[in-house]
Amino acid sequence: MKEIQTRSRFGMTKDERKKIEIEDGLESLSKYLDDWIKIPVVGWRFGLDALIGLIPNVGDTVTSFGSFYILVAGVRYGVPKITLLRMAFNIGLDYVVGVIPFVGDGFDFFWKSNKRNIDLIRERGTGKGQGTTGDYIFVFGIILLLIGILVGSILVSLYILGTVFAGLWDLVNF
Repeated sequence: MKEIQTRSRFGMTKDERKKIEIEDGLESLSKYLDDWIKIPVVGWRFGLDALIGLIPNVGDTVTSFGSFYILVAGVRYGVPKITLLRMAFNIGLDYVVGVIPFVGDGFDFFWKSNKRNIDLIRERGTGKGQGTTGDYIFVFGIILLLIGILVGSILVSLYILGTVFAGLWDLVNF
């Protein structure tokens, strides 16, 4: 018996949405940021996000541009606002956990926010060129909020690093 495909509120069936073609550039960006290098034997993958993230404060700042580009691409592909918020949450969680030295770096190896966001675009997008002006305003507001979170995480990170170095300095200079 043939299964009946119902159209969602996006005007497309789930199978039609999964067939939405994502630009090669977006796929490549996501791959370079999250899955570029494969560790032999164990098969774990990581990308520039985790690698550059080893440099305190610089990594999140540099890779955020790629993450923001993928977030804006969500608008171009007609992703609903609630999904844009979820995409922003993926990026923001990366910043918040990144405040903790070494733990945040390890988190980057497993969280892969950019890959998650590309998967959300593929799953929830309605097609290229579907974004509205209101969607763009919404996402740029989200980006401003994410920049605020990034700056806050950098300040907290600098405070933590300063405290650690001050403690080490006190140990060295009895």
